[in-house]
Amino acid sequence: MDKIRLQLFMARSGAGSRRKCEEYIAEGRVCINGRRVSVQGSKVSQEDQITLDGKILHPVKKKVYLAVHKPTRYICSNSDDQNRPLASDLFKDAVNIRLFHVGRLDFLSSGLIFYTNDGEFSRLVSHPSSGIEKVYSVESKNEIPKEVLESYLKGITIEGVRYKLKSYSRKTANTVLFTLEEGKNREIRNVFSHFHLTVKKIHRVRIGIVTIRGIPPGAYRFLSQKEIMWFKKLK
Repeated sequence: MDKIRLQLFMARSGAGSRRKCEEYIAEGRVCINGRRVSVQGSKVSQEDQITLDGKILHPVKKKVYLAVHKPTRYICSNSDDQNRPLASDLFKDAVNIRLFHVGRLDFLSSGLIFYTNDGEFSRLVSHPSSGIEKVYSVESKNEIPKEVLESYLKGITIEGVRYKLKSYSRKTANTVLFTLEEGKNREIRNVFSHFHLTVKKIHRVRIGIVTIRGIPPGAYRFLSQKEIMWFKKLK
């Protein structure tokens, strides 16, 4: 039987994106046939028993893709030591399958986020090389100067990290639509802080062709087959 890389097997089993599965391996949380592995490169087949934190992984038979409208003050995580509400709580009673978030929105941000058990789909949507647009409505407590927007558009480096906007559209003096292809961790907040601007609201309204329109805060819907295939054709 053909063998595949361990992280790919794990992703196909719904453990997370390939990148996340590589982190699990590096942390020593994965075993192959009872033997703990902590380095990348292992190959496995369906005849091998793979466990993550002692739980046996099985290839996913049914793949699920959700578009969720995350309200503010929900966290994108499978658990939280501060007992804050989880975004996954919004659908856990209706979807009895373990799903993981694709990318993330921070605790105080709101808007569109995907949940799935398809690790390859997660990697595709999250990876910068896919060039998938993510659009955010950003409101500041201060007027946002044009010079700041133009600097962000050209690209700026803050503490060794490069941030670059694909495009923007001003709505009011304090509100702008930002389009990003590679959203780094807390990117918009870091850029605003660098220019001494105070973020009032970050709300993601679109990922690729999927918009938040018609999904109330705290609600979700399943992605259509057409939407799923649009992303998968970007491979």
